[in-house]
Amino acid sequence: MFKALGVGEETCRAIEEKGFKKPTPIQEKAIPPLLEGKDLVGQAQTGTGKTAAFGIPIVEKTEVEKRVVQALILVPTRELAFQVAKEIKDLGKYRGVKVFAVYGGKPVRKQIELLQKIRPHVVVGTPGRVKDLLERGVLKLDNLSTFVLDEADRMLDMGFIDDIKFIYGKTPAQKQTLLFSATLPDEIKEVINRILKEDREEVYIEPQKPTVETVSQKIYRVDNENLLKTFLEKLEEIPFGKAIVFTQTKVEADRLAKHLRSLGFKTAPLHGDYSQSRREAVLRDFRRGRINLLVATDVASRGIDIGDLEVVFNFRLPQDAESYVHRIGRTGRAGRKGIAVSFSPVSDDDRFIRIRKLVGNSFEFVNLSEKPLLKGLLKGRKKKSYKR
Repeated sequence: MFKALGVGEETCRAIEEKGFKKPTPIQEKAIPPLLEGKDLVGQAQTGTGKTAAFGIPIVEKTEVEKRVVQALILVPTRELAFQVAKEIKDLGKYRGVKVFAVYGGKPVRKQIELLQKIRPHVVVGTPGRVKDLLERGVLKLDNLSTFVLDEADRMLDMGFIDDIKFIYGKTPAQKQTLLFSATLPDEIKEVINRILKEDREEVYIEPQKPTVETVSQKIYRVDNENLLKTFLEKLEEIPFGKAIVFTQTKVEADRLAKHLRSLGFKTAPLHGDYSQSRREAVLRDFRRGRINLLVATDVASRGIDIGDLEVVFNFRLPQDAESYVHRIGRTGRAGRKGIAVSFSPVSDDDRFIRIRKLVGNSFEFVNLSEKPLLKGLLKGRKKKSYKR
């Protein structure tokens, strides 16, 4: 199947050993144009096979006899740097592709030693550490042919835009540029228009709709001034062992977590302003049960896999419907039942309409406001039972 996309025998052998039976939709759409050398924008959620979608073409195009950096992949966190590097290393093992991950939280001198010893073809790294190595003159990009921004929205949310601009400025003018992102806000579109060629390929993978069988969804429409009051009432009503509360902004996450702590909840915020070590400490406390209510922004929580997460609260509905699907997909995993409880101020009615168009009527809608409903809120409504 991968061979039909233009993938060579050695890489196909590695793919088969990883257990990939057939290409995922993003791999099917992205691999051929990437092998042709085209720039590409891919909008896809985690778990769609996007790492292999860009990793396979990178492996195929690597000139293994040249021990210079030919591909640079920027990722937001060291966990992701490690994961991406491992996957590309696995894919390129029969071609002899050397891969190295660089990230903060480790002594820079040791990474410099390994970088000079391994002489990798592919470098995967976090923006801060890559910039540091460039400034020290130990990472050379003169022979770079492929530049990848993975989880671009998350990197922007974490404040890496200046580092990314610096790094991009050190890359050759003639290269292939790829950008992958779960969402495409205006800031990302500006980056796309600035660094990718006009004849780029654009691949959009429709998010999987959550199933009612695994996630029971309920959305409360409330007056703006009653948002916090209603949220706190439902938080007390619904029993949970572990839960995530999603907020729109970092400031909102900090304020809400502080207020919840004052009420006696074991909670902590998680957002892009946190250092890597602090972020890991919060997640460790959450997994171990020292805190059981995480207040997080969308992007900071991407990639979090907490198997026993029982409830997701949306303090406000997100701007785009895809983020709603991603949020509630944090629960109801591995056959377990999950609950998603959302709060939609009347000022956000347009967001609710977009979400309903994507997920259909797979939720119970409760209107707690006397303000008139937009036509899109009324059309085709269907109630589902809400059971714990």
